[in-house]
Amino acid sequence: MVGARGAGKTTVGSALAKALGYKFVDTDLTLLRTSGLSVADIVEREGWEGFRRRETETLKAICAPFTVIATGGGVVLAQENRDFMRDAGTVIYLRSPASTLANRLEDAPLEDQRPTLTGKPITEEMMEVLNEREALYQQAAHHVVDGTLDPAGVVNAILDALALPVAR
Repeated sequence: MVGARGAGKTTVGSALAKALGYKFVDTDLTLLRTSGLSVADIVEREGWEGFRRRETETLKAICAPFTVIATGGGVVLAQENRDFMRDAGTVIYLRSPASTLANRLEDAPLEDQRPTLTGKPITEEMMEVLNEREALYQQAAHHVVDGTLDPAGVVNAILDALALPVAR
């Protein structure tokens, strides 16, 4: 699952995995748990390049059959990651406008303690991030789903896109 910060990848991914009877893994949470460092700490010590390298390593390490993976918002920046995800599984892009993402991040600021990418106000930053990454999310995705729905609605949209017969 790909999408920007605040897209709901962790919330939806967890619910989707439960609906499918699959395992759920979040690349960011796994990276933080295995490194013992926060995103801010990694970026401070190794820069964004070091964080992105660790992110790629984590993605490849956790990829497994019958697993729903929520990726970090910037995982699509590396062509290597986009190719790997498309080849290894089915990629869902949770697409939401910048205003929705900004509202979610403002409503739950402690849930996503990543350093700012631009130093700008969150709505402006999310607009810039989407402008930079929209084509990359689209390129990585097998399916694009409306991320503005509530989590159950997004899960149902994904199940419909995948044409999977699951009891709902």
